[in-house]
Amino acid sequence: MTINNEKELQGMRAISEAVAVTLKEMRAYTRPGMSTKQLDNYGGQVLSTFGARSAPQLTYNFPGFTCISLNNEVCHGIPSNDRIIQDGDVINIDVSAELDGYWSDNGGSFIVGQDRHEKKHLVDTSRDVLKKAINSIKGGVKINEVGGLIEKEVKNAGYKVIKNLGGHGIGRGLHEQPDTILNYKDRIDERRFRKNSVVAIETFISTASTWAVELSDGFTLVGDKGGFSVQHEHTIVVTDGLPIILTEANGIWD
Repeated sequence: MTINNEKELQGMRAISEAVAVTLKEMRAYTRPGMSTKQLDNYGGQVLSTFGARSAPQLTYNFPGFTCISLNNEVCHGIPSNDRIIQDGDVINIDVSAELDGYWSDNGGSFIVGQDRHEKKHLVDTSRDVLKKAINSIKGGVKINEVGGLIEKEVKNAGYKVIKNLGGHGIGRGLHEQPDTILNYKDRIDERRFRKNSVVAIETFISTASTWAVELSDGFTLVGDKGGFSVQHEHTIVVTDGLPIILTEANGIWD
């Protein structure tokens, strides 16, 4: 989507506030001992207060309002009454939704309770690299240069990027062009970010894996070589300078 007028910008701000506040509230609500379905149901309730509808449900008939992934799961984890959140789990919550024809997406990983697996540095790296990547984006910048920045920063921190996942255009649908905004430098990709375009920028990093593979449930993705995986994501508007971070209210950088 390209922002052409104030009405479109306000539409994107409204849905972005809905997904951002939902993510923030879900993070605060998360406790050891609750199921991922309990957490998801809470997220669905928050979305409903904005009048927003779950994007995964609308687009893919996903069996949950949000995607909740634990530890070795890279993304698209299905909420379940049988999946109980444990103290020390590395959890990722991804919230995307639609409101009045506009769509927005955001996500974040964090540690529940005590850092029993010593993964704070992994989580911090993903969050900090996302900030560096977003701050490097403006109209005319090559998409693969941002991917190269992400990969370099992640490798310097001692981790790996998931190479078959990335960010995407968004606005009038959940996934739009430009698609596959990858976390590494694809040297044959000549595309550039366009001013006023709306994109969701995501980091996908792992302690051991470089590829995400789908489980038999048809949704959940895990690393091909195991390890812990994390993700952080913001929806932004590209400008001539620093981007407008539409989902800033989620507080993942606080």
